Amino acid sequence: MVNKIWGFFIVVGVLFSFFTGKMDLINKEILDSCKTAFELVIEIFPVIALWLGIMKIARVSGLLKKFSKILEPLLHFIFPEIPKGHESLGYISSNMIANLFGLGNAATPFGLKAMNALQELNEKKEEASRSMITFLVLNTTGLTIVPTTIISMRMLYGSSNPTAVIFPCFLATLISTLAGLILDRILYYRSLSH
Repeated sequence: MVNKIWGFFIVVGVLFSFFTGKMDLINKEILDSCKTAFELVIEIFPVIALWLGIMKIARVSGLLKKFSKILEPLLHFIFPEIPKGHESLGYISSNMIANLFGLGNAATPFGLKAMNALQELNEKKEEASRSMITFLVLNTTGLTIVPTTIISMRMLYGSSNPTAVIFPCFLATLISTLAGLILDRILYYRSLSH
């Protein structure tokens, strides 16, 4: 659906520029935006590569498993229907840890594996289970301690203090995560009563 909306905007923009005689402006903006996007990727890539490398080292060294053990009691509280020791808990905790460090790219494979593992536990295969919905809420709200991408963007655009956003981002994502989980529980218990 989003692709159709963006496609509509692009077609309308090109048609509007054609009928107003500003096709040269569209061409200039396309080329300028490509240049800006390329520069952005070049500037952000080293920081993201660093954190992805740290995540890889943490996974290979077993540090992620240790963090998973620390998160296990919390995960059992959030996901009471997942059996202890199930592989989905490891994937969920790895996804959460990657999100904590602002590494959405590193979190995505863990999130997909978690959803596949949760689908194995799902009795109604055509519907999302309670655990799947809760994980989606948890992943979408994305509790973040170090917003790596935002810090990189601030560095790119010459911020005098690129890390000043750490606490506000943490606070905002903490509130969104708590609100999402509370709303998830309210809606779940409400659905049981109907």
